[in-house]
Amino acid sequence: MSSACIPATSENDQAAALRVGGLTPMTTIDFPDALSAVIFTQGCNLRCQYCQNTHLLPTRSNEQLSWQDVEHFLQQRRGLLDAVVFSGGEPTLQKALLPAIRSVRTLGFQTGMHTAGTSPSRFSQVLAHLDWVGFDIKALPEDYREITGTASGDACWRSLDILLDSGTNHEVRTTVHWQLLPPEKLISLAEQLYQAGVRRFVLQNCRTQHCFNTDISPSWLDEQQKQAIYRELNALFPEFSTR
Repeated sequence: MSSACIPATSENDQAAALRVGGLTPMTTIDFPDALSAVIFTQGCNLRCQYCQNTHLLPTRSNEQLSWQDVEHFLQQRRGLLDAVVFSGGEPTLQKALLPAIRSVRTLGFQTGMHTAGTSPSRFSQVLAHLDWVGFDIKALPEDYREITGTASGDACWRSLDILLDSGTNHEVRTTVHWQLLPPEKLISLAEQLYQAGVRRFVLQNCRTQHCFNTDISPSWLDEQQKQAIYRELNALFPEFSTR
């Protein structure tokens, strides 16, 4: 259903169906230059080996928050927070995402989303209602199964194209585990991202504690080689950073 087809009188009811697995009341790092709250949606269709939000992977959880409680919290933070970020899990899996985003916007907040773009159709649907997107690219399309356990690469890269065509403010980021995404594949990935139109790229270093794959090895690369890669990426992208 398109945003224009959603009756205004039923929007809160539709938002109430959003499955929420957690809430961060305030953060300075999840939306650029803004104080934000983060809503963690419940459920993800990826099984990334290095995932650390494993409690958000199932579709449902006994620890879910009600949308009514989330909305009540946000009403109390009007004028104190600038933005609300929908994260996960994977937000685009849920039909209630669009009415929830619209509900947040009516409270006066900017809206952002962290997503891997596994559902291009829903991503396209909500994109016009977002002020910023943190987009996670895991690998080249053909390498997604190695990292995520799914053949979702083509869908995720279609969502990336949708994002780049939209003009919405964003960053593209990749989590690197040097044994899952070795240097030569990372450089090839970066070059394809640049050719696709990515200009702001963030490399996130993998932490291997409490991962979905409990047997995952530590991520290691010689520091000299790592710095050489960073220099190469810094020369490729107008905006490059690591975290």
